[in-house]
Amino acid sequence: MRALEIENLHVTYGKINGTNGVSVHLDPGDGLALIGANGAGKSSTLRAVMGLAPYPTGEIRCFGKSLKGKRPSDMVALGIGYAPEGRRVFTGLTVEENLRLGSYLRRWSEFLKRVEQVYGYFPCLRERARQRAGTLSGGEQQMLSIGRALMSQPKVLLLDEPSLGLAPVIVETIGTIIAEIQKVEGITVVLAEQNANWALSVASRAAILELGKIALLGSAAQISADEHVRKVYLGN
Repeated sequence: MRALEIENLHVTYGKINGTNGVSVHLDPGDGLALIGANGAGKSSTLRAVMGLAPYPTGEIRCFGKSLKGKRPSDMVALGIGYAPEGRRVFTGLTVEENLRLGSYLRRWSEFLKRVEQVYGYFPCLRERARQRAGTLSGGEQQMLSIGRALMSQPKVLLLDEPSLGLAPVIVETIGTIIAEIQKVEGITVVLAEQNANWALSVASRAAILELGKIALLGSAAQISADEHVRKVYLGN
């Protein structure tokens, strides 16, 4: 059974189209990078999956279950985790309190077990467990955002621009952690990114989005070798 199926997705914001017929299928454990410029439809696709963007036309299914009309809280219960663009951590709460919010559907005993797993991926969060999230660096906040999404033990993880505004060394660290999470837990990851070089090094598959449509879809190696992609997105 497919982990995620997106069929003919048309996201709309009033008279503005966020996507214009996006279709893509992901199997369990897949890693897909959605690559494109601002306004290409990357974030709109993730927001639609998470129930945060309207799509009058199209269908989204997670492990065979339709997501149409469901709320973001329903998506979490169905096994979808989401780290939004801009991190959006709760700055006035501690690191551990942020993580606790990510596991609000779980029992306390499950939280204690899961938080140890998340600290294993992100040791710096353990060191700052009692520190307010607003005092963390940008990279630490991004790690906290991903960690919070992982607390619900998702089967599908959506990451929106996780490299945005971060130093290259931090971006590489996050890429290594994403790969480890996939290897250990078999999670399906959808990564929306403008940093094409990095995204193609993290994901096994990629889709180039242009004007709300998928212009090219294939393995990361195939996409990297495409002349148009190399010229427009990879700078070579």
